[in-house]
Amino acid sequence: MSKIDFMDLDGKVLRVFLTILEENSVSKAADRLGVTQSAISHTLSKLRVVLGDPLFIRSGQGLTPTERALSLKDPVQQVLDNMRALTEDRPFDPLSEEMVFHIATNDMPREMIFPQLLQEVRAEGVRLGLGFIPSGVPDPELLRSDRCQLMLTPLPPDGPDIFQKRILSSPLMIYYDGTRRSPPDSWETYCETEHVEVRFADGRSSRAVMRGVDQNQIRPPTVTLPHFNAITSFVKGGDLISTDTALMKHGPLHALDCAPLPFACDPVSIYMVWHQRSSNDPAHRWLRDRIEAIAATLQD
Repeated sequence: MSKIDFMDLDGKVLRVFLTILEENSVSKAADRLGVTQSAISHTLSKLRVVLGDPLFIRSGQGLTPTERALSLKDPVQQVLDNMRALTEDRPFDPLSEEMVFHIATNDMPREMIFPQLLQEVRAEGVRLGLGFIPSGVPDPELLRSDRCQLMLTPLPPDGPDIFQKRILSSPLMIYYDGTRRSPPDSWETYCETEHVEVRFADGRSSRAVMRGVDQNQIRPPTVTLPHFNAITSFVKGGDLISTDTALMKHGPLHALDCAPLPFACDPVSIYMVWHQRSSNDPAHRWLRDRIEAIAATLQD
């Protein structure tokens, strides 16, 4: 192989390195970046020569990063952030840029905001690509690693490099099948009623958004589900209930009846969350403005 020096390191090569580091797999990195495995392998071979380290050692079905690779994670991310910052003052015209954003969010914000947003901007001639990952109770590392560029969540992560803005607020409601039962009419009957609940991949519950009540008195859920879209199938035709925001009536839970909680409970806020590297990027600001405008039309 001919001599390779540091000038062979560009933004695309560094992005490949970070993606392999996050996925611990050449094939998964290729799938995520939309390229062939041979292209990823070729880039990895180049990196090994330039950096003078194997970087990743095969282990079972995946790759284990070397100490050198782990030590490069933050410096490489900083280089990419600095490269991105060079374009912050560019003239911005959404019609002249091909934009792709990856967004971490759960069912309700995804279905209530982004189909409308995509239809609107495509009608205007804007080329916009959207990729979604479930946020659950979101980890700020998703933003720090650039795995996603934006989150919509009622449970925004904290950090000096994490920015947030509230875009929605909605009361919690009881969802039920009105042909099979009436909603609970007191705190006591609510606590005794069998529930359907969403349980995220990290083990935490959607009940985390309930503020100002003693959740220990509420009976454990009868059914736990991985996402909100599955709730209706378990509530419809039975006597189970689910507790979710009023906004869900316009989205995943539109087929169910709903009623106010029979006790005081704080409303749930939905926040838009991003990393500081994206704050001044004109394309990112444009996307945040479009999301906020649609959210304003949904406000109860």
